[in-house]
Amino acid sequence: MTAQSIKKVVLAYSGGLDTSAIIPWLKENYDCEVVAFAADVGQGDEELEGLREKALATGASECYIVDLKEEFVRDYIYPTITTGAVYEGQYLLGTSMARPVIAKAQVEIARKVGADALCHGCTGKGNDQVRFEGAFASLAPDLTVIAPWREWDMHSREDLLDYLAERKIKTSASATKIYSRDANAWHISHEGGELEDPWCEPSKGVWTLTTDPEDAPNTPERIMLSFEAGKLVAINDEKLSPYQALVKLNSLAAPHGVGRIDIVENRLVGMKSRGCYETPGGTVLMAAYKALELLVLDKRSMQYREQQAIEFSHLVYDGRWFTPLCNAMLASAAEFAAKLTGDIVVKLYKGQATVVQRRSPNSLYSEDFATFSKDEVYDQKHAEGFIRLFSLSSRIQALKNQNGKV
Repeated sequence: MTAQSIKKVVLAYSGGLDTSAIIPWLKENYDCEVVAFAADVGQGDEELEGLREKALATGASECYIVDLKEEFVRDYIYPTITTGAVYEGQYLLGTSMARPVIAKAQVEIARKVGADALCHGCTGKGNDQVRFEGAFASLAPDLTVIAPWREWDMHSREDLLDYLAERKIKTSASATKIYSRDANAWHISHEGGELEDPWCEPSKGVWTLTTDPEDAPNTPERIMLSFEAGKLVAINDEKLSPYQALVKLNSLAAPHGVGRIDIVENRLVGMKSRGCYETPGGTVLMAAYKALELLVLDKRSMQYREQQAIEFSHLVYDGRWFTPLCNAMLASAAEFAAKLTGDIVVKLYKGQATVVQRRSPNSLYSEDFATFSKDEVYDQKHAEGFIRLFSLSSRIQALKNQNGKV
């Protein structure tokens, strides 16, 4: 589809500098109507305040703000937790999980208003361009995708500010923005500024969601998470919806400094990037879920699930949510999750979330078998035959070596 044939575009709009410049740029370069779309994924009311008015003032014909909070947690975060996915051993995929639910809603708005194109403000260096456009390819291959950062001749914040100033479009952005941040119900990420030097320790100004563990309370706090078939249903016996439960966990864990990480990760596009992430409630939830798995699943199931976790972390990070592989892996994880019912108590203290109590009606732990005291159910003599068979291949190899046959 040519620029001349595009009549209406739905833009993923945040109200930041980039998307504020994109609205007039689209109108000038594509001579089209621009519909702004903003997703409420739990980034906070202050981020959404005045957003519609700002979009309209910048040139949008309409601005849709869609509440995706419960859907985000229920249909994307919770299923990902059942896979155990943690990217490169540390990153809990906060930004990655949010992109498919946003892209899906953007496509739905495009269908509603009869748009023939979709637009995002992702740069050509990042992962999000792949995540959004991968989702668009799966959900709306007939719609044209416009990525201004890959088309226009602007290269910096100063260029964008000058562009808006020339058109007398007001913006609260400045040329001295320190950090690039992305927030949702699961986490907040921080990039840029001092963090671009991996030798530079993050200052206190980086962190915005959690208390510095050094300043956290000197008294630990214990909370109980209750699960039914792998889903968190209550905290301290209080029944909560998926989103409400996550908000509660964030409010409990953040004051204890839980959930901070500082990592250098491998971006999908080939470069490494350094970021700081705060995921207080998610860190507690993942620790509790893993503890419940270890209580209920057998050794081979856990081994398979851990391998699956690595694969799924890359799938989510790489923006391949709306694929047959994702569906198959989530179905597999749901099968394991079906037996994960029980209660887990986590102790919060000085940046740590430590599981201290666990129980489940489906627990495979048996004190009768595991006890170091005298028992009536386990004959220790049986271990000898098991060990001989378990190590038989090693024994045969050693005998061949001794006899000089290898």
